[in-house]
Amino acid sequence: MDTYPPALQRLTDRVAAARSDNSALDIRGGGTKSFYANPPRGALLDIRELAGISSYEPTELVVTVLAGTPLAELEAALAERGQCLPFEPPRFAANGTVGGMVAAGLAGPARASVGPLRDFVLGASILGGSGEVLTFGGQVMKNVAGYDVARVIAGSWGVLGVLCEVSLKVLPIQPAFRTLCFELDEAAALSQLNRWAGKSVPLHASSWHRGQLYVRLAGASSVVNGVTLSGGREVSPQAAQVWWADIRDHRHTFFELTQVKLRAGDCLWRLAVPDTAPRISLPGEQFIEWGGGQRWWRSAASAIEVRAAATAVGGHATLVRTLDKSPGAFSPVSSVSMRIQERLKRSFDPEGVFNPGRLYPEL
Repeated sequence: MDTYPPALQRLTDRVAAARSDNSALDIRGGGTKSFYANPPRGALLDIRELAGISSYEPTELVVTVLAGTPLAELEAALAERGQCLPFEPPRFAANGTVGGMVAAGLAGPARASVGPLRDFVLGASILGGSGEVLTFGGQVMKNVAGYDVARVIAGSWGVLGVLCEVSLKVLPIQPAFRTLCFELDEAAALSQLNRWAGKSVPLHASSWHRGQLYVRLAGASSVVNGVTLSGGREVSPQAAQVWWADIRDHRHTFFELTQVKLRAGDCLWRLAVPDTAPRISLPGEQFIEWGGGQRWWRSAASAIEVRAAATAVGGHATLVRTLDKSPGAFSPVSSVSMRIQERLKRSFDPEGVFNPGRLYPEL
C-alpha cells in the first residue's frame, strides 16, 4: 500500500527514526502488563491511536479490531451480541488494549477447557522493522502452508513488530453456568480434578486455594443443571461471578504483593505443568488453576529452586512479580529454540528496534 492512515503513518515515521538513529522502542498500549515479562526498554511507542473495530460479523463468529482498541470496548461490543472472547484474557486494569492482550498471549480461568489465545487468532497485520505493514492469515479457520505467523505474534511480547490489527474468532456466551465449592486438601483436589477430566463433566474452570476447590460448569442448561457432584456446595451466581473475575484479573488477595512483601523477598511465580503432575513442594503459598495445569506460587525461593521444581515435573516457571528480574522472567529455552527465535527476530526486526530483551535477553 502506498499511503497509510494518519495514525499508522505516525507510527511508521517513529519506527523509521528509531531505525535511523539506532535506538529502541517500547511498544505500549494501556501499560497494564508492564510488570509482566522482562522490564521494558527504549522510548515509548504508544499504539492507542490505532483504535476501533474494523469489522464484526457475529454470524461468522469473527471480529477484526485495531490493536490500540480498549479490551473493555471490544468485550462490550461482543456481549451486546451474546458473544465473548472465550479464553477470558486477564485485564489486570481497566485500560488494557487488544494489542497488549495478543502480545502477552495470556488466558484466564477457562483456558483449560477452550484453549489458549493463539488458537483464536485468525490473522494479523504488523508493522515490521523495515517500516512495512505485513499481513498474515485471514478471517477464517483453515489449514495453511508454511509458518502460521499470525499465531506466532501471540505471546511474542512485541519483539517481532508493532501489532496493528488482528482478526479473532469469538464464540457465543455459554447459556448456563454453575459453580460448586468442595473442601479438599491439595492432593485430594488434584486427584478429583483428574477423575472428572476422564468423565463427561462439563468442567469449564477450576481453582484451588487453602483447602477449597472451586469448579465452574458451563454448557446447555439441561446438561449443567443435570450434573451431580457429591460433596460440593452451590455458590450463588453473584458470588461466583466475583470469584472468577477476581482470579482472572488478579484481584484475589493471593496475587496481592505489596512493596513490603516484595522487599521481604516474596515473588509471584507461574508454573505451567502437566495436569497430572504431582504435588510441588516449595516454601510459600500456592494457588492452582486449569485442572492442575497452572500452579501459582508466592514464594521467597530462588529462581534456580523454583525452575528446578517445575522442570522436575515436566513444566516451566515464569517469574511474574518481583523487585528483581535479573534471573529472567521466562525459563531459558534450548539452543535450537533460541536460534529459531533469533532468526524470526532478524527477519521481522533486523535492526532490533522493537522491545529488546522483553521476551529473552538475546532478542
